[in-house]
Amino acid sequence: MAKCFGLIGWSLPVIESMKKSGYPYVVVSFDDFETYAKENDIPFIPYPLNEWSDQTNALDLLEKLKPFDVDVAVPLYEETVEWAGALNAFYRDDQRVLNRAFLFRNKTMMKRKALIGGLRVGLFEEVYNKEQVLTFMNRLNQANLRLEGEEDFAIHLKPLASAGSVGHKFIRTQHDIETLVSDSDFPCLAESHLPGKEFSCEAFIHKGKVQFLNITEYVRLGYSNFSPEGHELRKKRKHILKQVEKLVEIFGIEYGMIHPEWFLTEKDELSFGEVACRIPGGHILELCSKAYNFDAFLAFVLCHDPSISEKELAKAFPSKSYKPKEYFGNIMVYPKASVISSLEVPQTVTEDPYFLEHNLIPPLSGQKISDRSGYGNHFGTINFKGEDPDRMTEILLEYEKFNFYK
Repeated sequence: MAKCFGLIGWSLPVIESMKKSGYPYVVVSFDDFETYAKENDIPFIPYPLNEWSDQTNALDLLEKLKPFDVDVAVPLYEETVEWAGALNAFYRDDQRVLNRAFLFRNKTMMKRKALIGGLRVGLFEEVYNKEQVLTFMNRLNQANLRLEGEEDFAIHLKPLASAGSVGHKFIRTQHDIETLVSDSDFPCLAESHLPGKEFSCEAFIHKGKVQFLNITEYVRLGYSNFSPEGHELRKKRKHILKQVEKLVEIFGIEYGMIHPEWFLTEKDELSFGEVACRIPGGHILELCSKAYNFDAFLAFVLCHDPSISEKELAKAFPSKSYKPKEYFGNIMVYPKASVISSLEVPQTVTEDPYFLEHNLIPPLSGQKISDRSGYGNHFGTINFKGEDPDRMTEILLEYEKFNFYK
């Protein structure tokens, strides 16, 4: 068992789970959190904000963690994956642990590794300017035998190392390249649009084996999802598991949890989108915990520990035979106006049989809304539970359109 877990980043659900469990831990995060940590008896190492972008400071952080006897590092943010990789490379005396972390942080490297390993991926390329984006789109058009006058084949531009959809641009036409893309977007990954139903998996891995697999149904990416998966994905669960196991083998993943996103076509073909190895967005682990009646945050941490016994680890997961009886979903609420003054949650929502709770807070009068960065700055969630995944889908699509902040 680990002497002490080093939690790199900040996540209150993870911290609360660790406090309840009694396992030793220390949090490394921005010094802004230090006061809160002291007030709530959270073991804490402050790290200046201006040093977080430089993973070469890992040796310095290693020294700061020694008094706590840390021997396992756990990444909580996308930006701390390399930190944890560097630390765990020391703790496990294995340089490949750090090299593997780079695969999760560089989308081009990630795609190349997946392609070499035999996963189905789209066309992709690292680009450095608008001219190269145009060239990429033209090559895609040619490969798809586009005729003159027909629409361009859409592409996506993604920052090489940002979390999720942060900085993501969907380019439908050559004209969009000029109007939507700026010099600050480069370098980035250009890739073809992948058709099919998008969903994610949360695979908890220990000693290279998938210990538990959750499949999250995306109703609308970045806005609503539920767990466990609905009828269509449930039928494909064995196929999905095999692809996840293949991904684990290709990337050489030994410990932790991965959050890959896939696209399922009408022909039952699975295309690989991308993969992360930190806590997923969309409150997915909260939904997973409720659906399977276990603490997914604690399991997430424990899977990073090479020395934990199989018996101890098994306690953190639901039994192999456990089948969820209800589906848990949420809507992430974003104000539709640039200035808001009130919160209105209609009775239609709160009186729905599937309504569970919400954590929306009334705004200040005349409160201004900052620009969105990916899907990370929603104002709160509305949570639902029920026995029919099809009805859950209908509810999330219907209520997502409501304007709760006015």
